[in-house]
Amino acid sequence: MLVLETICHETLWGGPRLTPLSGTVCTKIGHLYSVLSRNGISNRILNAPYGGKTLNEVFGLWKRDFHMDRYDWFPLTVALTSADENLSIQVHPNDEMASGIEHMARGKRESWYFLSPPESGWILNGCVCADEEEKERFLAAGKYREMTDTLEVKAGDYVFVPPGTLHSLTAGSLVYEIEEGADFTYRFYDYDRKDSDGNLRELQVDKAVMALDIRRKSVCRRYPASGEIVEETYVTKKLSQLAEYRNASGTLECLTLLEGGFVCGGVPVTPGMTVLLWPGETVRGAEIRSAIAARLRG
Repeated sequence: MLVLETICHETLWGGPRLTPLSGTVCTKIGHLYSVLSRNGISNRILNAPYGGKTLNEVFGLWKRDFHMDRYDWFPLTVALTSADENLSIQVHPNDEMASGIEHMARGKRESWYFLSPPESGWILNGCVCADEEEKERFLAAGKYREMTDTLEVKAGDYVFVPPGTLHSLTAGSLVYEIEEGADFTYRFYDYDRKDSDGNLRELQVDKAVMALDIRRKSVCRRYPASGEIVEETYVTKKLSQLAEYRNASGTLECLTLLEGGFVCGGVPVTPGMTVLLWPGETVRGAEIRSAIAARLRG
């Protein structure tokens, strides 16, 4: 098993809610990444025998064992995401666009499990346009907020966002987030926010128009009695009130602690952290009040 150190990501729309979990004094945290593997950045491993190395550095040693040869980096990203302000109105590419435009094998898929709901009771999700002509009228007028539909959400809801879906988390949302695929986000609108240097955030409207599928809209689900939700490329499983957990799958699992605590390889695991578990590995002596286990499908 690998115990991973979290990575703090400050954003314009973040806030202080994740500060106590981060081990930092940052007060504008948007993402607390417990699994992040990208070119030039990844989590540090805290336990032996790879303690001090990064996930990127060791991934090549065992990725073939789990049929991940085609991936340059570990393919799942896991984070706690805190939106103290509305996020940008955005869309992600599908597989075809990711391949043709970004030269990546997969588009971007993501899911949110709501730990705290938005203040408004809804997120932005889907498009109100009845047809392509209406979409073009909204786009020509730059009415990106007006063309975006809403989706009511509550604590405990699960929302999958397929590629092509117009979407945005809204202020107050605190979610467990999992992503798979290309790390591309195309922004239509970002509320004219400026960075510390007074610069507006970059928008990618042309690519966003290409990626947008007006037919796409997410739905809210709850984890079933089995605890498992299966998507096209990954599986997540909700866990609660356990003293131990065994990875009974045939592949690696990312076990993210939400409430409780335990020790792995002499390293305390606290809320917000993730442990990579090999098939058959067991976490014992734990107080898992709430956690999510995620794995790549197939």
